[in-house]
Amino acid sequence: MIAWHQKRAAAVLCALVSLMACGGEAKTAADSSAATVAAAAQPLTAKRDLPTGKAVVWTPLIDGTMSQWRAWKADTMASGWIVAGDSLSKDGIVADLETRTQYANFELEFDWKVGTMANAGVFYRVTEEYDKPYWSAPEYQLRDEALDAESKNQLLASASAYGVIAPSRAATKPLGEWNSARIVVAGSFVEHWLNGEQVLQYQLNSPAWAETVKGTKFAAYPNYGLAKRGFLSIQGDHAGTLSIRGMRIRELP
Repeated sequence: MIAWHQKRAAAVLCALVSLMACGGEAKTAADSSAATVAAAAQPLTAKRDLPTGKAVVWTPLIDGTMSQWRAWKADTMASGWIVAGDSLSKDGIVADLETRTQYANFELEFDWKVGTMANAGVFYRVTEEYDKPYWSAPEYQLRDEALDAESKNQLLASASAYGVIAPSRAATKPLGEWNSARIVVAGSFVEHWLNGEQVLQYQLNSPAWAETVKGTKFAAYPNYGLAKRGFLSIQGDHAGTLSIRGMRIRELP
């Protein structure tokens, strides 16, 4: 029995190392993934959340064609967004965007910066059942922190799960500088990273999640955060400038 557990532990460790090495990029010891979180939470029962030996391929999401995006609930790309190479930007209020593909488990990376008093976000596991993407899906917040300079409500800070869970620390760079974001979703486990630091970790569909949502404005939307797969969405319906570059995704088991 001891030998079996030792073999199981070795297999889990090997699989985790395999995930961190996939994509051809070196990962540091401080790096992680939602699969790692799942394994730590349920080391013997969360096998479905563990990575496999299958190679994972990064897919760029922004290019000159913007063929992977469309305006919210539309068939064509929204006007007002400016594309240059792998960069996407807007100045002022434009239509929200959503991907043409739905994703369940994934790792999403991108750089971002905002202008004065700007407020935006990236949503994941979005459904189209409501009028706005943020009524169904959690949001990785992107904003000028001066928007809330007085109350300093961290539930609204950059990298928060907007309005629900605050980041554990402030890691945003000065206004106008590029920040690096990373979102990892595997099963019900979610991580938000900002500039190389994991600042938020939570579990969807958990009692703690349900209780927290109950005390927010999202309680008015019964299916908020419950979808197991959905679209990605970039918020455009707030004022201010937003720039995103190098957005890419890789799907996880």
